[in-house]
Amino acid sequence: MPALVPRYRLLDHHGRAVTQDDFAGSYQLVFFGFTHCRMVCPRELAKLDDVLEALGPLAERVQPLYISVDPERDTPEVMRAFLERHHPRFLGLTGTTQDAEAAREAFHVFARRGVDPEDPEGYAVPHTTLTYLLDANGDYLTHFADVLDAERITARLRELLQ
Repeated sequence: MPALVPRYRLLDHHGRAVTQDDFAGSYQLVFFGFTHCRMVCPRELAKLDDVLEALGPLAERVQPLYISVDPERDTPEVMRAFLERHHPRFLGLTGTTQDAEAAREAFHVFARRGVDPEDPEGYAVPHTTLTYLLDANGDYLTHFADVLDAERITARLRELLQ
């Protein structure tokens, strides 16, 4: 597998163009998902909210990012409304289908639009559920599997941020 080189050119949920360089000096905690997700994304975002809360003042060194795997529906306005209501620490990133795909490829994230017979809209986007940590230079540092609990992620982040 080629090295992970986390680069992206997307729009934030305020409509501003951003790249990984816009967060230089901050660690970037990156999770890919979509606002219409019913189970995995809400659970992971809530867990990451708990991690950031538990970090206390160290959380000021971290920029949490939620990158959409569903840019057709997750416009900046949709991302902003969702995150401000549910996860206000996060900045949502979306963009054109091509830009979103390039970001997924850079992070080695799988995502594919599919059908969910249990969803009222019949819509699903299965995707990779890792959380990535980029260092203050925007380079890949580590990742956290979705099976890790908030306490383990918090402990590891404390080690890395000290």
